[in-house]
Amino acid sequence: MNTTLTLPQVMPRLQRGITLIELMIVVVIVSILAVVAYPGYQEFAARAKRNEARSALLQIATNQERFYLDNRTFTTDLTTMGLGANAATYRTPSGAYDIVINNADAASWDATATFLLGGSEAGKCLTFTINGAGARGSGPDGNCWERSR
Repeated sequence: MNTTLTLPQVMPRLQRGITLIELMIVVVIVSILAVVAYPGYQEFAARAKRNEARSALLQIATNQERFYLDNRTFTTDLTTMGLGANAATYRTPSGAYDIVINNADAASWDATATFLLGGSEAGKCLTFTINGAGARGSGPDGNCWERSR
């Protein structure tokens, strides 16, 4: 008695795949995770852009003091401040802020970072300012220099 299994008897167990219902469940789970995670990611990216602007302004403040010690005056030249090749305007690496030193003389200076992009971030921290006395400002929200924002 020769008992051999034929191919159709063995294959049905091995050809199992995912069903449409299983695929739909995975799609729904991934969609829910994306809906929950995306706003947090957007806020994280916005904070990173603000940190870029604050960091550049603080670098300007430090370098203005160094420049003053050597020259007994402040400067509006951003290349001497270590920012970019353009003497008048520096754009942050993300492209979100343009920074300029508005005026500088032997007594004082002030610098402004202006937000360039739109979206939900546009209503929060449009500008950051700092001056030679160390006074910091931001608009329209006056608390943009805080870390948590």
